[in-house]
Amino acid sequence: MTCSEHEVYQAIQTVIDPEVGFDIVSLGLIYGVRVEGEDVYVRMTLSTKGCPLHELMQQWTKEAVLKLENVATCTIELVWEPAWNISMANDTVKQALGV
Repeated sequence: MTCSEHEVYQAIQTVIDPEVGFDIVSLGLIYGVRVEGEDVYVRMTLSTKGCPLHELMQQWTKEAVLKLENVATCTIELVWEPAWNISMANDTVKQALGV
């Protein structure tokens, strides 16, 4: 039995961007999730290329996914296109940030 994409997104929602205090799913930093058996692939970005926490954010995301049952590996693909902007965040985040 494999985990679902929904379960992966729920796991990733536990990862908080410490700079803004919101989870990376709500911020719109997750561009896609693919589950192939026990292997999970996460395509993500960060709010800025110069983010000093870029390695930690990827590590936290991977660790969150690996806590799921029936997940053996998690591969993170960090991408910069399309470039992230605040319009990609959900309405709760935009409202809290006054956008």
